[in-house]
Amino acid sequence: MKIVLTGGTGYIGSAVLDRLTTAGHEVTAIVRSDASRATVEQAGATGLVGDLFDSTWLREQLVQHDAAIHTAAGSDADDQALNTSVVEAAIAAFGGTTSPFVLTGGVWTYGSGTDLSEDADANPVPLTAWRVPLERQLLASDVRASVIQPGIVYGHGAGIPAMIISQKSYPGTGDQHWTTVHVDDLAELYLAALNAPGGQAYLGVSGENPMVREIGGAIGPEVTAQGDETTLETLGAFGEALLLDQQASGAKARADLGWTPSRPTLVELLREGYSSDR
Repeated sequence: MKIVLTGGTGYIGSAVLDRLTTAGHEVTAIVRSDASRATVEQAGATGLVGDLFDSTWLREQLVQHDAAIHTAAGSDADDQALNTSVVEAAIAAFGGTTSPFVLTGGVWTYGSGTDLSEDADANPVPLTAWRVPLERQLLASDVRASVIQPGIVYGHGAGIPAMIISQKSYPGTGDQHWTTVHVDDLAELYLAALNAPGGQAYLGVSGENPMVREIGGAIGPEVTAQGDETTLETLGAFGEALLLDQQASGAKARADLGWTPSRPTLVELLREGYSSDR
């Protein structure tokens, strides 16, 4: 298929790009600069410099392709506007067709819970509350759309775990659980979602839900708890999200899409040094 990919130089998007090209798809990666264009072209895509905030321009690109995957993110201040523009373009371009569109959401939509599923009521933290009406609009449209809702993404020495390593401290008291997913497993879920019937959200989580204290301990004894108050003071709304106590299995993606996450767990990789090659 000819597929538009946004965020192809990002943490999730670069893994998705690698998986798409390996599977033989023809990828147009929309980027913001010539430097980013060079990066995605080295990875096997056709780079296209453009503005995702321009919904009309993006629609014109989408109608020339068979599918689209949106992994790009803006800053906290403009992420809502960016995603709204992309969703509007996808509805305009793909509505009433069989062309699949995959949007990136997040597990923080559901708030705390010991057995979260896609059927749970939305209880988002303020940082991501805007996602709820936008995702509902998309899934209720006549687009063959799916929403992937990743947990804490890890792997290749990057992501939020790398922040803990560099700061030598973890959010909160460490009593909270995090849903987790390896970035390469997550990329395979995006690929599987291209064959989904549409109208559904899928939690992108491996079923491994370590306590944050266990994550810190896997790094080493020098890593200590920040405490809830310090986390909120230093990280604000982002800190509030990291304090959520969440557990989920990801069973729906396995059952419906045949997804089989298989990479080492976050705790295993941290104990081994969290290298960039795994």
